[in-house]
Parts: sequence; C-alpha cells; structure tokens
Amino acid sequence: MAVGMLATPAAAASGSGQTVAAVAKPKPKPAVWAGTPKASPSKYEGECPVKVTFSSKIKVKAVKAKTTVAYRWLRGDGSKGKVQTFTFRGKGVKSFTVKEKSTFKGDVKGWQAIQLLAPRAATSAKGYFSVSCGAGEDDHEVVRPGVGAQVWVDEGNCEATLIGRINTSDSRWVRYQWVVNGRVVDRDAVRVNGSRKVFHVIKPHDNFRGWAALEIIDPVETSSNRAYFKIWCKDTSPRAEASVDSLSDYKGTCPVSRTFTGAVSVSHGGTVKYRWIRDGVAGDWQNAYFSGHGSQRQIVSDTWTASASGEAKRAIEIYGGPTSGTVVGKVTCESAPQTPAPQTPAPDATLPA
Repeated sequence: MAVGMLATPAAAASGSGQTVAAVAKPKPKPAVWAGTPKASPSKYEGECPVKVTFSSKIKVKAVKAKTTVAYRWLRGDGSKGKVQTFTFRGKGVKSFTVKEKSTFKGDVKGWQAIQLLAPRAATSAKGYFSVSCGAGEDDHEVVRPGVGAQVWVDEGNCEATLIGRINTSDSRWVRYQWVVNGRVVDRDAVRVNGSRKVFHVIKPHDNFRGWAALEIIDPVETSSNRAYFKIWCKDTSPRAEASVDSLSDYKGTCPVSRTFTGAVSVSHGGTVKYRWIRDGVAGDWQNAYFSGHGSQRQIVSDTWTASASGEAKRAIEIYGGPTSGTVVGKVTCESAPQTPAPQTPAPDATLPA
C-alpha cells in the first residue's frame, strides 16, 4: 500500500528549492473629496430674474506628477452640466474651488451637487437653495445696508475705521463684506436683530485715499453707498542728527589702521538709517535702533587702513535728514630704521719672509 505525505506550504517552499515570486504591491491611487456646494444667495426673496452662484471645494491627494480632474454639476431637476476638466502638477493634497452661475426667472427650490469622474469617482452631498420671486417691497428689503457707510480717520496712528450699519426686518444671520477701492478686504457674518453696526480698520502704513462700501452677500445681495476718505499719515519717526569726532594725525610705520568715531543722536525712540560718506563716496545704509523715551545717542565707528602716506575724509549722512561735518585724518608713513649689519674683521695679512 502506498503512503502519501501532505506537505505544508512552508515546507513545500523550503524543500522544493524553487523561488517564490514576490507579490506585486498595488499602485497607490489618488484620494478625492468634494465639498457640499454652497449657494449665494442661498435663500432669495425679491424681484426676478436673479443670478445664484454655486461653489464647491474639490480636494485631491495626488500620487503622480501630473493629475487631471474631471467633474460636472448635478441639479435637482435631473439635468447635468457638461463635463469640465483641469490639470495640475505636483504630488500631495491640492484644493480647488469650482463655481457655476445660474439665472432663475421664477420660484424654485432645489439643490446642486458635484460629481467627480476622474481621477476617481465621487459625489458630494446636496447643497440646497430657494428662490422666491415677486415679493412685496417690504419683503424685498428684509436686509439692507445702512443709509451710508462712514469712515473715521486717525492720522496719529495712520489708520481709518470703516463704520457701516445693517438693518433687518427680523432677527437673522447676515453675511457681509467690506470693499475698498474695488477689492474685498474683509468678510464676516453677524446676527442682526433689527439693526447693527459693523466695523473694519484700515492700516495702510502710508498716505492712502479711496472709497469704501459695505456689501451684503446673504440672504440677499445689495450694497451701501461709497464713502470716500483720505488718510494722511503723520511722520512719527525720531528727529536725528550725526557728528564725527576729529582724528589725530599719525606718523610712523605702515600699514596702519585708524578708526573714525561718530555719534547718531535722536529726539526719541525709533529706528534711524545712516551711512558713512568716505572720501565723498556714500556707503551702504545701516540701521541704528533706539528704545525708550526722550533724547538718546549712539556711538558708531568706521575703520581706515592706510598702506601709504595720505589722508582720509569721513562724514555721516542721516536718511532723509542732515549730513554731519567732514573730518580729515592724516597718515605719514616712515621707514623703519635700519640696523647696520655686523662687520667681520679682515684676517691679518701674512708678511713675506
């Protein structure tokens, strides 16, 4: 009778002498995510037609040097937008915001979503919105900016405060933004119960002029008047002056290093720019820092290395301010005294016999 032996996989592999092929690792796939679309305005009441903007954020964790994203909009009425694509380079997590604008001429309640088709399939949650047309005048002005935005200018601190007022017919959240010279500088949301002031501070650090307006984003879109302003920034930098001490003449061996000493004085704390004027040539600007209050003084220096007889001139210039007087340093190079070489006595002459 034949007897068979059943070998375990490990034993079979070790006893057969055959090499087990390595299992190929699966290639990493990109991860994708689509945020719930947001409508602006999300709940509209007023005259139609009205334009509603839908936006959604797409995130992709790319694993290739070049990735193409394909997507389309899905709508609550069953329609689908055309497929759109964009390509980006680089690995890692990338974020992109996509938008679609739709115009509605009548009442509607619906939703929109984002469907990702590449590099992987995914669909966002539904973002809901509503449009109510033909509301009465009182209902149309549920939210509106105040009669006028205002600006308070503080020249001493080189800043201006924008002041606006939002009025509502009932208690609700209102999203708004401040626009300065056509550029959005601040966005926020506040709870308004009838009326509320909102503020924004501009700090331009230099003279600045233009206009500001308060814009309501949600639940309706509207804007205040333009408030024009001028900001004249007072110069708060310290008054400064400089001086350079005279340098005694030098006579001796060369080369030699000589140091010019000067001082920068200020009326109060701050930062002062200064530079050395060397033989009529301006050097690089340097900073002198002063802290505290009241007049102060800081010592500065500059070195001159002379290899031959001559003179050097030095002065200090204050940025946007005065220049000190010029001082002259003189160097006279003298040769080092030579030590005579020792003389070797001549040998005695030998007289002939």
